[in-house]
Amino acid sequence: MNQMMPQTDRLQAESAAPKRPLLQIQGLKKRFGQFEVLKSVDLQVEEGKVTFLIGPSGGGKSTLLRCMNFLERPSGGTIVFDGLTLCREEGRFTCAPESSLKKIRARMPMVFQHFNLFSHRTVLENVIEGPVFVQRRNRAEAISDAEDILRRVGLYDWRDRYPGQLSGGQKQRVAIARAVAMRPDIILFDEPTSALDPELVAGVLDTIKSLADEGRTMVVVTHEMTFARRLADTVHFVCDGVIAESGTPAQVFDAPKSERLKNFMGSILR
Repeated sequence: MNQMMPQTDRLQAESAAPKRPLLQIQGLKKRFGQFEVLKSVDLQVEEGKVTFLIGPSGGGKSTLLRCMNFLERPSGGTIVFDGLTLCREEGRFTCAPESSLKKIRARMPMVFQHFNLFSHRTVLENVIEGPVFVQRRNRAEAISDAEDILRRVGLYDWRDRYPGQLSGGQKQRVAIARAVAMRPDIILFDEPTSALDPELVAGVLDTIKSLADEGRTMVVVTHEMTFARRLADTVHFVCDGVIAESGTPAQVFDAPKSERLKNFMGSILR
């Protein structure tokens, strides 16, 4: 006779069961004309983890990031986000409708290299733009949330300034605050410090680290190898349109297996 599992044992079994990845990518391809930028990429992003994409310029890192939230539409492969199939390749390649992808984009905002702030709107107005006009949240609630986030990134006193009155580092912290205000599942960072003067980089990296300390799920494209080593749970080496090697920071930085990764690490350490 079958007996029901006691509730305590059942809860223990459920807690011990492996969690489904928040984002699953299989066989992802992206072509621009005849040029194949991504060549069948497989990738998983775990909830609460920080994933870094490193590699040479032109290797496909930023394209892979932009395909995750469909700022670039993939040419093939499968993407499943939080159990929702966004695109698939079964005989022919199909994507979810744009209305659905727009909602997913709000749950997976991107922080860009060049900030992409609205120059004619104040810091506060930039931060509440998505919550109010995309997510249709109550304006007073959005303002309260935005002011709290701006306090956390050290920009509350600048909330009524315009982007033209800010340094590059401050602009990028506003961009990060804008992403956080969307209450996202994942935040995507596309080389968030590459457009900054060296003395401004530390403040932005500290802000990203504070998000990691909160347990946020993030995917970061960067050339800041020391930062990746310190913060990453998983590092993927992307080159020639594929993920050539993956592992923990210690595995990737200290014990690379492929000659391509060894050469890359040698070039950046010279």
